[in-house]
Amino acid sequence: MKHRCAIFADVGTTNARVWLVRDGQVLARGQAQVGVRDTARDGSNRKLRETLKRLIDAAVAEGGEHPSVFVAAGMIGSALGLAEVAHVPAPAGLTELAAGTRRFAFPDVTPLPALIVPGVRTGTLAGAPSAVCDADIMRGEETLCAGLMAVVSAPATVMNLGSHWKAIAIDAAGRITGSITTLSGEMIHAVQSSTILSSAVPPGRPGELDASWLRDGMREQRRSSLARALFCVRLLEQSGKGTAEQRMAFLVGAFIAADIAALFTPRVGGSADGGDVLLVGSGGLTAAWKAALSPVGIDALIVSEHQAETALLAGLGKVLDACADHQLV
Repeated sequence: MKHRCAIFADVGTTNARVWLVRDGQVLARGQAQVGVRDTARDGSNRKLRETLKRLIDAAVAEGGEHPSVFVAAGMIGSALGLAEVAHVPAPAGLTELAAGTRRFAFPDVTPLPALIVPGVRTGTLAGAPSAVCDADIMRGEETLCAGLMAVVSAPATVMNLGSHWKAIAIDAAGRITGSITTLSGEMIHAVQSSTILSSAVPPGRPGELDASWLRDGMREQRRSSLARALFCVRLLEQSGKGTAEQRMAFLVGAFIAADIAALFTPRVGGSADGGDVLLVGSGGLTAAWKAALSPVGIDALIVSEHQAETALLAGLGKVLDACADHQLV
């Protein structure tokens, strides 16, 4: 990195993460379960701004260094974040991301100059509904991909399993050429916390998932529908079948079966000539997706949470270095 010390941030739908980084080394980190979903619910980004200030101040105090710049990616650049930054169109690599990065001042959050990395848009958001539904958008995953491509050969397909499940195609030049997204991660959380199934499954991110129950959930979704398969979780609880963890595997299997065809289409990734498929997310979900993809001839590689964090920070560092050419820093 050309810049000795910086604050990096990743803001998502439900979480905000901050790192103090010097020459690629993490000196301090912080995280809070606050994201743009809070802005949508509250009608104000005040909570997000206060949380980011607290995380940044704590990281600087803990790391004992004085950063020169604040660089952020993710939903912080959306209308629900701190300032909206336009997506850059695919195909997009480091050059396009740096060119689309914008500089802001957020004195109530940090005295540092703030750079917000743009997301990437596939297709167009104009025209008929059918055309819009062929489009896709991302914020945050572009920096993860930039970091991953420094250690993994392209082309590749990156499957990110966060609040949204997203398949991202990367060409031989390391550019994002397209993506497709579902709300499955957020929907699983909603089912766990806000439906009649709350008592049938455990809270929180799924850990190790029972392979047999996972397959049963996939089978039921294909036999009936996603909504019916979810109600079957209720029936399984009522009949005393399985543990809460096994029923969770059934539930996750139903969502995977509902998404697998949409996320692994030839226009996005998963084809024989598309290179490696990389699975990024919590251990239970990545293992479940690996098991689900194997029967269709895709031998996916699991990226650990530590490797994903390292890649995200490397991607932010690469964008920061590229921004120097655009005189943003």
